[in-house]
Amino acid sequence: MAVTGTSLIRKRLRQRFGISAPKVAVRTQVPWYLRALAVLTLLLLSLLIAAWIYDVGRRLAGFHSQESDREISSLRSRLGELESELGGLRQASTAGESSVLIERSAKERLVRQVAQLEQENASLKEDLAFFESIVPGTDASDEGLRISRLRVEPDFEPGKYRYRLLVVVEPGRQAKEFRGMLQFSLKVQQGGKDAMMTIPSEGEGSAGKFRLEIKRFLRTEGVLSIPGGGVIKSVEARLVQDGTVRARQTLNL
Repeated sequence: MAVTGTSLIRKRLRQRFGISAPKVAVRTQVPWYLRALAVLTLLLLSLLIAAWIYDVGRRLAGFHSQESDREISSLRSRLGELESELGGLRQASTAGESSVLIERSAKERLVRQVAQLEQENASLKEDLAFFESIVPGTDASDEGLRISRLRVEPDFEPGKYRYRLLVVVEPGRQAKEFRGMLQFSLKVQQGGKDAMMTIPSEGEGSAGKFRLEIKRFLRTEGVLSIPGGGVIKSVEARLVQDGTVRARQTLNL
């Protein structure tokens, strides 16, 4: 019985601590929050290492965050200077345009004044010619009428000519008053040929604007129209009363 008991004890010991004994795992008891802290620490270290590797890569590639910030700041400063300079140039341009407009306005005003003075000068010359024509001269007709200062000039429109003349009734002559018509006999070159025209012609509807009533003197002007683009070579102005020519003056152009 003793041997049997000893054998049983050995058998049990071999089964418990021998080769065929069951495996046992030994684990250390660590709190969960310490394990979580370790995981977070590991993640933080990984992020720092990744950021360091990224920064090293940017340096090796020629990029740097601080240098980029400085470059951006410099470019912004330069942009501000350029905008300020552009604003100054715009102000100078506006001032220059204003000066040009003022000079142009002054020039146009001077041109108008010169034109006005030229017209006044021409009017004074005509007035002087009138007063000179009041004095009886050798070119006065026996009828006491005289055409003076006949002028015919091309107008702005093709085929248009502007005329101007002075008619004087001289005192002490037979005529005391003239009531008749102003008539023009024109030598016109048209298509290489010369032709004669009379304005106004007989039965012309616009003849009324050529009718005159003169007691002492009259300055008159108007426009002569030449059809077909003709060119006036000479003009004879006539004062016609009751079908009779009372005075005339000829002008070659």
